[in-house]
Amino acid sequence: MQIQDQIISSVPVFEVSETLEKVILFFEETTFSHVGVTENGEYLGVLSENDLPCFEPDKKIEDFRYDMETFSVTKETAWMDVLEMFARNEANILPVLDENKLIIGYYDLGDVVARFIDTPFFKEPGGILVVSVGIKDYSFSEIAQIVEGNNARLLGAFISDSQNDVVQITLKVGTLNLNEVAQTFRRYNYNVVFGNGDDQFLEDLKQRSEYLEKYLNV
Repeated sequence: MQIQDQIISSVPVFEVSETLEKVILFFEETTFSHVGVTENGEYLGVLSENDLPCFEPDKKIEDFRYDMETFSVTKETAWMDVLEMFARNEANILPVLDENKLIIGYYDLGDVVARFIDTPFFKEPGGILVVSVGIKDYSFSEIAQIVEGNNARLLGAFISDSQNDVVQITLKVGTLNLNEVAQTFRRYNYNVVFGNGDDQFLEDLKQRSEYLEKYLNV
């Protein structure tokens, strides 16, 4: 899935030599968690909305140089890594840099989540199956073979949980009849955590993602 067309240029970038007056106004008028700062045009870091109570209009951004976080992505960063970067930094906006460390725009979490909802994982008809197995024993190639060996299509799969050396894998399978697929997973020593044909799990996941998107756009 390509998300480069989701890069936005409507969010400002501030130079470290500026005062905090416009930064304060930016955070007061938006719901964004961070904003990018440059030094002589080159990316320096991001200011956090959490620090807003400490900002004074006549102070320089320079005064907060050492409090800045430095996370960012590039146009080449894969969309799953972009989502991970959002989560790891508790951010709803990410600076996107070019090869010269110049900010070319931002990714908005709401836009990326909306693109994820628009993928075949959500849109294609099928059922959700969640299986778990020891972290040393699972193989995505084996998982695909099990699904396809039952004359079904694997529309998507991702590791949705990992605890105590056990991984949980969520699968979107292109059939509503998951019984044979589930039984085959059991024969291969996978534990079937969830699996039915009513798509309730998928609907819950989609609704939560849509709720997150609406919340971010408030």
